[in-house]
Amino acid sequence: MPRINLLPWREQQRTERKMAFTVGLIAASVGALVVTGAGWLFFNSLIDSQDARNTLLKNEIKELDKKIEEINSLEDQKQKFVARMQIIEKLQRSRPEIVHVFDTFVKTIPDGTYLTQITQNGQRFKIQGVAQSATRVSSFMRNLDASQWLKESELEVFESKKDNPLGSEFTLYANQVTTLTEEEKPAAAPARSPARRPKP
Repeated sequence: MPRINLLPWREQQRTERKMAFTVGLIAASVGALVVTGAGWLFFNSLIDSQDARNTLLKNEIKELDKKIEEINSLEDQKQKFVARMQIIEKLQRSRPEIVHVFDTFVKTIPDGTYLTQITQNGQRFKIQGVAQSATRVSSFMRNLDASQWLKESELEVFESKKDNPLGSEFTLYANQVTTLTEEEKPAAAPARSPARRPKP
């Protein structure tokens, strides 16, 4: 019976299997690299797209911030304009009152009394003058309190000076009676001591 040597065939088959395994391994590696590269490119494209959206949003936010600042600036200008208009309206409403106040000074000052200076601070008047006697100053203060446009008169100074032949110098205060509301009144001067009448 003839003998058949199978060793070369088996060796060849083993070599072919090794080659097939090597080719498969290389193909799998290449496939893995391709998939990894594709995934890397895909995720990079997503990241780039998100970065672009973020940049667009940041730019839009900056534009909105600028518009908000402009709106706030316009609102401030509007409030300042409204405040100026309110001040003008207050002055227009109070303009006739000051005429009445000075007319009251003329009508209430007694004989022998002379005014040298009148200063206004808000609704408060500082009145300086010269009187022949304390009685005339008291009469002047009573007339102011009884008038329609001045009230709460109070004497601060009454002194005689030898170098003044017209009489004694005095300083008194009086508050204006106004038709403006509490919100429309100017800021009042600091409170002073209670009024005191000069002794006759």
